[in-house]
Amino acid sequence: MATQFDKVILGTLVTTGAIRPRGYVALRGEAIAAIGEGEPPPAAETFDHGGNLILPGLVDGHMHTSSSTGWPGIESASRCAAAGGVTTCCDMPYDVPRPVTDAAILADKIGWVERTSYVDMALYGTITKTGGVDAIPELAAGGISAFKLSTYEYDAVRFPRIDHPTMLAAFHQIARTGLPCAIHNEDQELVEKLTAEARASGRTDPIMHCRTRPPLAESMADLEIFEMALETGAHVHIAHSSIARGFELAEAFRRMGANTTGEACIQYLCMTEDDIVRLGGFGKCNPPFRTEAEVERMWQALVDDKIAYVSTDHAPWPIERKRGDDIFACGAGLTGLQSYAPLMFTLLMERGLSPRLMATYCAERSAQLHGIWPKKGALRVGSDADLLVLEEGNFTFDEASIVDRPEMRWSPYHGRKMRARVAATYLRGRQIWDGTTVLGKPGDGQFVRRTARGQ
Repeated sequence: MATQFDKVILGTLVTTGAIRPRGYVALRGEAIAAIGEGEPPPAAETFDHGGNLILPGLVDGHMHTSSSTGWPGIESASRCAAAGGVTTCCDMPYDVPRPVTDAAILADKIGWVERTSYVDMALYGTITKTGGVDAIPELAAGGISAFKLSTYEYDAVRFPRIDHPTMLAAFHQIARTGLPCAIHNEDQELVEKLTAEARASGRTDPIMHCRTRPPLAESMADLEIFEMALETGAHVHIAHSSIARGFELAEAFRRMGANTTGEACIQYLCMTEDDIVRLGGFGKCNPPFRTEAEVERMWQALVDDKIAYVSTDHAPWPIERKRGDDIFACGAGLTGLQSYAPLMFTLLMERGLSPRLMATYCAERSAQLHGIWPKKGALRVGSDADLLVLEEGNFTFDEASIVDRPEMRWSPYHGRKMRARVAATYLRGRQIWDGTTVLGKPGDGQFVRRTARGQ
């Protein structure tokens, strides 16, 4: 009898709506052709994962491959994604030596993705500090999933602050494209003043990173960008809120008629100020870790469905950039791709919450905001056969297991007890991780164009 499907993958299926023991996902080519429970249909190949959980491959809606190493970083970061069950990365545009600010640069980066990435990638675009608004239509036409701008300047070329008049003009133009615009949301004047005062007093110890970037620096920036969202009709999205108030403000502006959303990075659901004291530069990210009480408020925002999605903000600085006694001199950014799936599962289990929330906030919602759902981020017929297989148990995350280049093998989660590990990853039906080894190769990944206009 002729086989009905090319592959059948067995396990406990976890979707946004249900958990289905003894489930199966049947594939034809690179797509899901059937989903069910019980006796699996015949297929040319069967992969039996027993009682392990099978979720949609994660869609990391916010990560950086090329902030420190340039586009060669696509290959190494995407290896970590494969090992972490992340089948689609939405890569930020602030690359070395040039950010993605026009159609030609975008085309060049797409070429790098399709030659070197192990997983599929959507791409953000941005604008130059001055004179970049006119390039917005061509970037949208090139297939980017979102724009990214900043209220804080790290580098005048790579990561500039966009002034209010330019940002307002950009929002008007972006609104016409229907794409979202994510914003790095910190008030520059406040942060610079507090940092200068800390340096002048000789306080460069780790906790001063938190003290010089207080919650007020975020909420002030949130109010600016949301007022402009209300004025222009643009979908304005907080790229990372470390405070629950950010989501409350987004909700308040939605009630006024604005299109405003915000995401939480996973570190803001588990790390506190005590952790940056413990970790030093290896715990430095922007915005910084907050108090234990704020972590609890963040979880309440998630449970109350105020958060758009949960991301990693993976930004792999070399180890030497994270060392030193001066916290202000350390690079800002954490590694997080390879720990993303086991950590999110663990955090949910520790709070007695369903893994279905992982399918919602780490796959479906991020894919939707980036206009690539249901092709990505879904366990449903017709979707790409992107799968994450989680084995439950008692594990410890070891930074030595990170499959990035040696100088990037560090993690703020080193030594953390985990309730699961990634046992397998499938990209468009092909197994690219078997629990210990990356099975894919550079170029297996594809550029994923945005297909939905906006929400």
